[in-house]
Amino acid sequence: MAAMTPPARNGETATANGHYRLLYFTDLMKRPVCTGTVQQRIGRLSDIVFQLAEPYPEAIGLYLEHGWGKPTEMIPWDRVVKIDDDAIFVAPPPNGAYPPFVDQPGWILIDKHLMGRTILDTDGRRTEVVNDVRLLEARGRLALVDVDVSFNGFLRRWGLGRRNWAQERLISWKYVQPLSLEDAVPTDRVRLSVTRQQLAELPEEDLADALEELSGKEQEALFLALEPEKAAETLVEAEPRAQRQIVSNLPPEQARAVLEEMSVPEIANLFSSLSHQQLVELMPLLSGDRADTVEKILAEQEAPARELISTDYLAWPKEAPTGEVLTAIRRSSLDPKNISYVYVVDPGDRVLHGVVDLRELVLARDEVPLADLMSSPVVTADEHDIRDELAEMFEKYHYRMIPVVDAEDHILGVVRAKDIMMSPDIRVREHSDV
Repeated sequence: MAAMTPPARNGETATANGHYRLLYFTDLMKRPVCTGTVQQRIGRLSDIVFQLAEPYPEAIGLYLEHGWGKPTEMIPWDRVVKIDDDAIFVAPPPNGAYPPFVDQPGWILIDKHLMGRTILDTDGRRTEVVNDVRLLEARGRLALVDVDVSFNGFLRRWGLGRRNWAQERLISWKYVQPLSLEDAVPTDRVRLSVTRQQLAELPEEDLADALEELSGKEQEALFLALEPEKAAETLVEAEPRAQRQIVSNLPPEQARAVLEEMSVPEIANLFSSLSHQQLVELMPLLSGDRADTVEKILAEQEAPARELISTDYLAWPKEAPTGEVLTAIRRSSLDPKNISYVYVVDPGDRVLHGVVDLRELVLARDEVPLADLMSSPVVTADEHDIRDELAEMFEKYHYRMIPVVDAEDHILGVVRAKDIMMSPDIRVREHSDV
């Protein structure tokens, strides 16, 4: 069977020769279903049954629910004669009655499984609600091509008129397929999400919000679809309740891969929100040194800065010309999130002399040495400063990271605002650098 191709977005009405027609589900809902004439009504449309398929699900039948203890009916799509403005006409049942509806894996019902459900909008990058579904009727077939998250869809859904009060907001079905078509069963489908291929493009904050909206198998499916690095960043952004749910469903190998992508402070913050049993299960997945440090942080509320540092930072001698530094940065494999400042140090003993904001570096001429750009003295943290003191520094200066030095001003590493300020015991927002 050839795939149906949806028309252009501006094709809101049927073409002159009637090759296709765009319909909204809310306009069909409760429409009389008749055999022969309008007077031969057998019920009203309760739902439309679709078979999950690529690229678009296709209708396989009409669902009629009569109530009052009467059995449901499933009218196969090949028995549908035509869809008129006032009724849907079907061929009479071959044996006097249509069979009752029996749900099957891979089937999806618009009203039951889509309407009012949450969807992650990759364009707006925020959580939306399905208010309506747009269908394409062509050559005797019906395909599900878009979901409508607009206010217009909301009005249609509640029968409040057909007038368009706002801009249309249609999202193609290709962006809202269930995470796993092969495992899709109607009883599990309480939410929708983006396809696996698009998860890597979404901000961790949005993915964390989506995970917090989900539960059970769908939450597990979404998280396991992420690459370990993306999963780690998303887990850090999630609320403690969601973190506990996610961790409880993680297989050991996946958990190990995610923890390897997290810093020690991030792991400590995560572990502080878990149950004792979860800690017992996850701690052996850490390497010896990291496990010892995490246990020490958890055991001591006043963890010193030297146990919270990261060695992913940029440092050059003061004679280094700007052009060479920028070339080296471009060739490095450092995460862009770790590139905010360049620290000016002695090449031998690593004494810290100054700091250069990356934005000043980019705007300077290539031949200008770092010594001409650096700010000095540098705001630093002592290796013995405790977490509360570090948090106060981030609140005061609004930097993204602060270097940690010993008594002789040797740079030992950096602490990052996200590692300090996101502690469950410190409820303050993370600031960006200035």
